[in-house]
Formats: sequence, C-alpha cells, structure tokens
Amino acid sequence: MSRIGKKPVAIPAGVTLTLNGQSLAVKGPKGQLAVVLPEEVEVTQSGAELQFAPRVDTQRARGMWGLSRTLVANMVHGVTQGYEEVLELVGVGYRAAMKGQALSLQLGFSHDVDIAAPAGVAFAVPKQTEIRISGIDKQLVGEIAARIRRIRPPEPYKGKGVRYQGETVRRKEGKKK
Repeated sequence: MSRIGKKPVAIPAGVTLTLNGQSLAVKGPKGQLAVVLPEEVEVTQSGAELQFAPRVDTQRARGMWGLSRTLVANMVHGVTQGYEEVLELVGVGYRAAMKGQALSLQLGFSHDVDIAAPAGVAFAVPKQTEIRISGIDKQLVGEIAARIRRIRPPEPYKGKGVRYQGETVRRKEGKKK
C-alpha cells in the first residue's frame, strides 16, 4: 500500500478540475496545468477531493499510484499558491541583472550569460546576488533553477558559485606547506 497514494487530494475553492479519461486539467487563480495520468491508476472525484487507486496489483501500478497523486497535488498547489526557488550568487564580481524579461549573469566568465525566461516562469532580482525564480509548475521552476546553478556550481575551496538559498557547501582544506 502506498502511504502517499492513499491520501486524498483536497480541491480548494476557486480551483476547477476537468477529468476526461486519464487526462486531468487543473485551473486556478494563477493559471492552468494539465497532465495525462498512467493507465494503471484510477482517479475518482468525490466532493472536493480526488482519490487515487491502482487498477491492478503490480509493482509499476503501485509506483504510478503515489506518483500520480503527488503530481496532481503539486498542480493544485501551483495554481493556487505557486512555487518559488531562490538562488544566491557567492563570489567577488558575481552579480545578476534583468535585461527585459531575460536574466543576465556575470559569473567570472569573459562574457555575460543571458537566460531567457521560458513560458510560465518569471525571474526577479531583488539584490544583485539573489535570483528568484517563480511559476506555477513545480518541475519547470526546479529545472530552470538547476540549469542556472549548473552554469557555475559552488566550488569546494572558496565556496564561490551559484547555490540554492540555505544550501551548505562542504569546504575542503587548501594546500599545506
């Protein structure tokens, strides 16, 4: 039994769900998201809750059961409250700025790195060393944050680079004489 799959997904007021076969569309105050659920999972709506259950008792069906429930719960949370990732730039001369809708990063390269915001994602730069990535799709927001971090990941000797807010970087000791 899946502990996650057994939990129902509560549908708050202001959110409408459209279930058509295995495709599910969620519409809320911040936007609209859709997903096609696997055939192994059965979705039923009762009142203001969605219930998930596996159609057959196989390992894949049990795995898809919990995954489907989590995907739908993330969609409901996204269209109501949204998601946000915060990145910090650590290093001398490392800074971020907005160029229209695009993000421009100075990360110690000989050139600036410009990143265009994909549809459904917004960048904000409250400080030169802080980047806020927000949107309604949890997977997309996390993927964009990971791509930006991958440009200059934190290095272990001085800790310079792009890191998530609150991330601890394990530091190494330098050379000894």
